[in-house]
Amino acid sequence: MTANPALRIRKAAVLGAGVMGAQIAAHLTNAGVETVLFDLPAREGSKSGIAIKAIENLKKLSPAPLADKELASAIIPANYDEDLDHLKEVDLVIEAIAERMDWKLDLYRKIASHLSKTAVIASNTSGLSINTLAEALPEEMRHRFCGVHFFNPPRYMHLVELIPTRLTDASVIDGLVAFLTTTVGKGVVIAKDTPNFIGNRIGVFSMLATMHHTEQFKLGFDTVDALTGPAIGRPKSATYRTADVVGLDTMAHVIKTMGDTLADDPWHTYFKTPAVLQGLIDAGALGQKTGAGFYKKVGKEILVLRSPAQNPGHPWPDSSQEPDYQPASQQASDEVAAILAIKDPAEKFARLRASSDPQAQFLWAIFRDLFHYTAYHLADIADTARDVDFAIRWGYGWKLGPFETWQAAGWQQVAGWIAEDIQAGKAMSDAPLPAWVTDGRNGVHGKAGSYSAASNTDKPRSTHAVYARQLFPDAILGESFDQGTTVWENDGVRLWTLGDDGVGILSFKTKMNTVNDQVLDGIQHAIGVAEEKLKAIVIWQTGEPFSAGADLKGALGLLKDGKFDAFEAMVGNFQRTSMRIKHALVPVVAAVRGLCLGGGCEFQMHSARTVAALESYIGLVEAGVGLLPAGGGLKELAVRAAYTNPADPFEALKKVFETVAMAKVSGSALEAKQLGLLRESDVVVFNAYELLYVARQVASALAESGWRPPLPARAIPVAGDTGTATFKASLVNLQAGYFASEHDVAIAGRIADTLCGGGIERGSLVDEAWLLKLERKHFVELARTEKTQARIAHTMTTGKPLRN
Repeated sequence: MTANPALRIRKAAVLGAGVMGAQIAAHLTNAGVETVLFDLPAREGSKSGIAIKAIENLKKLSPAPLADKELASAIIPANYDEDLDHLKEVDLVIEAIAERMDWKLDLYRKIASHLSKTAVIASNTSGLSINTLAEALPEEMRHRFCGVHFFNPPRYMHLVELIPTRLTDASVIDGLVAFLTTTVGKGVVIAKDTPNFIGNRIGVFSMLATMHHTEQFKLGFDTVDALTGPAIGRPKSATYRTADVVGLDTMAHVIKTMGDTLADDPWHTYFKTPAVLQGLIDAGALGQKTGAGFYKKVGKEILVLRSPAQNPGHPWPDSSQEPDYQPASQQASDEVAAILAIKDPAEKFARLRASSDPQAQFLWAIFRDLFHYTAYHLADIADTARDVDFAIRWGYGWKLGPFETWQAAGWQQVAGWIAEDIQAGKAMSDAPLPAWVTDGRNGVHGKAGSYSAASNTDKPRSTHAVYARQLFPDAILGESFDQGTTVWENDGVRLWTLGDDGVGILSFKTKMNTVNDQVLDGIQHAIGVAEEKLKAIVIWQTGEPFSAGADLKGALGLLKDGKFDAFEAMVGNFQRTSMRIKHALVPVVAAVRGLCLGGGCEFQMHSARTVAALESYIGLVEAGVGLLPAGGGLKELAVRAAYTNPADPFEALKKVFETVAMAKVSGSALEAKQLGLLRESDVVVFNAYELLYVARQVASALAESGWRPPLPARAIPVAGDTGTATFKASLVNLQAGYFASEHDVAIAGRIADTLCGGGIERGSLVDEAWLLKLERKHFVELARTEKTQARIAHTMTTGKPLRN
């Protein structure tokens, strides 16, 4: 069930060390695939200099393409003159050079004779014909060729479009689906070989429609971004900020591809670069990479391009004029903000269409034309409506795809309005809606599956074996999954089972899965129940985050009321919970994804094993709110340091002291291992939808292998007062250089004292209870200070740390 045995990818090659190629190579390396990165030979220095420079640059990019910067050294730089022999060893070749058909064809001819007889060849083109590209390969290789289109940035965007040719073997596609899903962690959509495939065909059209209606309704670019971001379930970058991030020249290239290849499209007249976009390109303002596009930053101020539609007297875009910027400030009008706050989608769309507010008319128009375009082209571009919705959700970050949005708003009602607008000449095209749209249906997603316009039937999800690993896959509108059987629950947690494997699943019920008294008591009781009725427990949340840590509101309330005894009792209960997890008579496995902070991090540290999704951001962040970890986290780090180097635990503490004192949060699960917050034996899963499946397998395997909890640690060698003094000495320089405040230093000093075992001699032996008592002492004393209480209150109010 893990992968097609006919497609084992041990080594890969990426051709092209540009932005996409280098980042695809980085993510394959994240996934443990040995990867060779090729580019043209450099004119000076090492012939692989272009690839070497690209690999070095990966360490500087944000967001980070590498899950651990050290992985950069694992990527092999290469050039086409000297290193084609590498290709004999690779199982997968991904071509990612510039979008020039002639260049790609030349490269395929160059490499063909160097490839093994089983290597799979794929192009990362964003829209060129895959069938045409295949023709450059020798006939015997064409059955192993397809398109594999990653979205930028490849590590973070979930979508990969897989595009078979007429000749691609089904086994190659099946093998790639398994590899891309499990090993690389992606959501795979099978696309037809049409220009721009699914994601960019629909996504770029949506941006073009938005730009068209921006001008039609004379709105500012920042106003449009205020309307087309989170307010309608789309990313913060909305429309024009997204264009800046992508690169305006790249955007223009994709639009040109549509114009050149879609001559018969009824919307073809709109497939040209808008004048304002071309004006920016001509002025060298290409977006984020040049420091200016629709937006530019001057000092701390964000400026937005003045819309020509709002300022008809201004002649720009004109090559003789400079782009004109003004402070960005526009928001949705009061009327539209109120409409967008309506929860019922049917009422929301009815109000938008009926309103005379230009912003409301704009929003209705962009949705109307998106729905019209997507329905018209469904049969041509995708097998089912589900493929379209997932492509847009995973590739563009929308909460709902276009068909889901339409169906939620009332399919027939919206279809009628679209038809009226087409008849009235208000739509961007007079092409009729397809007959299936108005055949009486209530939508395109239902119990039988999702609608396929090409075959006029509903199709269920893929039965590929890899999807059996997704116990709770990303749900399409209307889908529901088995919620399991409740074994026990209270107000804080639910212990439940899925099937009859004897593995309990423990999920929190609090907002952001924070930890309060009900959660603490619930975990302890649930472990007791599991010891009687189950063989293992997996702590897994039904959504992100794993846990944002302790409930600060409740803690601050006790402090404000002067209830210090109750506060210390809560800390003691936290520690008992962590130790109950560690010493449970059944293995407790933490299944982590998203944020795993503070107490949540401490729980996973005490688990028998952690199974973490790659995109897990793990940290002991208590120092940021003026405290130190006191749920057993520092104790556990001290114990691990002692086991790592019993003769001198101080050496192992150096790294973790900095991690905790600076409240560092890992940028990935792999980095969490480097920071000492995950163990080497902990498991990293690349596809978050497979997390529960893997965690249950791990928990079951531990139980079946006769797992026993660790014996209580009663002879832990510590670094003692010598270690604490060494750490404190390093803090003096930080304070002197104004890198740390007096309170920062006080907190860090207490962290050092706890990690090193307190004021005792170096090499002294202590037990876990000793270290836990130190944690409690320092935690409560810090909590009683005005500065720490101010930090907690500030973080609760603003979500940001206070440096006082």
